Amino acid sequence: MSEKKALGSVDLLHGPILKNMIIFMIPIFISNCFQQLYNAVDTALVGHVLGESSLAAVGATASIFELLVGFSMSLGAGFSIVISRAFGEGNTKKMRQAVAGSIEIGIFTCIVLTILSGVALKPLLLLIDTPAEILDQAYSYISVIGYFVFVMFAYNLCSGILRSIGNSVMPLVFLVFSSLLNIFLDYAFMKWLGMGVAGAAIATVAAQGISAVLCIIYMITKVKEVVPTLDEFKVDGALMKDLAGQGYAMAIMGSIVSVGSIILQSGINGLGTKIIAGHVAARKVYALMNLPFMSMGLAVSTFIGQNKGSNQGKRILVAMKDAYLFDVVFAIVCTIILWTTAPSLIHLISGSNDPTILSNGSRFLYVVGPFYAILGMLMQTRFALQGLGSKILPLFSSVIECVGKILFTIFLIPVFQYEAVIWCEPIIWCLMLVELLISFHNNAYVKQVKLEMKQAN
Repeated sequence: MSEKKALGSVDLLHGPILKNMIIFMIPIFISNCFQQLYNAVDTALVGHVLGESSLAAVGATASIFELLVGFSMSLGAGFSIVISRAFGEGNTKKMRQAVAGSIEIGIFTCIVLTILSGVALKPLLLLIDTPAEILDQAYSYISVIGYFVFVMFAYNLCSGILRSIGNSVMPLVFLVFSSLLNIFLDYAFMKWLGMGVAGAAIATVAAQGISAVLCIIYMITKVKEVVPTLDEFKVDGALMKDLAGQGYAMAIMGSIVSVGSIILQSGINGLGTKIIAGHVAARKVYALMNLPFMSMGLAVSTFIGQNKGSNQGKRILVAMKDAYLFDVVFAIVCTIILWTTAPSLIHLISGSNDPTILSNGSRFLYVVGPFYAILGMLMQTRFALQGLGSKILPLFSSVIECVGKILFTIFLIPVFQYEAVIWCEPIIWCLMLVELLISFHNNAYVKQVKLEMKQAN
């Protein structure tokens, strides 16, 4: 145990619940900030260096970007849940075999994704009605991301492994370094080398690749307890099934959401380049404000995975109440910030002074602010179900989201234009939260814990 403390780990199995979750969450939050910084810097520099047309080109690929990167990230997150349960059980051999199985499944999956990227990205851009004047730039950007999606997966798997054993500090250290490098490479590739939007994508991939390599070296040299031997790559069939089930369930869940986002993007793309530019800038701000809630969700997932493994159900129920309180408080803070600074934030990201672009982006942020409380509770509940081992019910919430976005795109955006885009996700989040809360409180493990607590009283 002393070795784990020296590595900056947090004990999620004992001690104060909210305090330890927040301590564990803070490095995740900062790491997520820097990951979002990759995209935000791309967007800001593209807008400032290359202009509004290039900004719109990057924005038009946003939903495809989320599909590619989100699939690989969600796959790694699913693997880390299984690893965290093995850690909670105190079964080191099973934990290393879970790491080995994650690597094997991940390599296969990334090969398939890379091949699909080669044949499907250009047709997909055409399918979502990307304007002809920005099509070539959009493809040059997203093709780089597609061909190197394995880099994103490698970093997120490595950081997920460390977080599953309670170490959220070291992934942050590597990411800070590579984020600073990304800023330099963005400017160098676009401004000095004249590589256009492809340069921004290359800079992002290179920076995350360096972060992944550093994380791997650290694990091999300093955290040998998670490094599998060659024999441990012969993974037990039941464990491989659990890894594949949890990993692909989360990845498919993210993909279903992204498919809905791609369809929604087709509706946005049909509204013109000024709405695309304003919306993409607003989405960057939205994503940054979403980071506290997402980071708490990742902390909840690891906390519940470990405590489920050690059969401490009461701690799980207390953790959920604490997480919901966290969501409400931070939603109030985010709403105040957005209501007072939205136009300035849109200008900062887009580099534009066009009043139409600033107005469109600001309108989105004014509406979404109060709904962060709903989004946060949604994410904590979904991550909790995944930490408990549930695969289908969290997936169903994504189906609700996908279907909702399709319905908005087909029926409401043609009538209400950008106003329908603004209200699409907040309305869908409310429906998703209802389904997830019902699923959580009807989970067999949760019901058993409640029954035992009732009998004890």
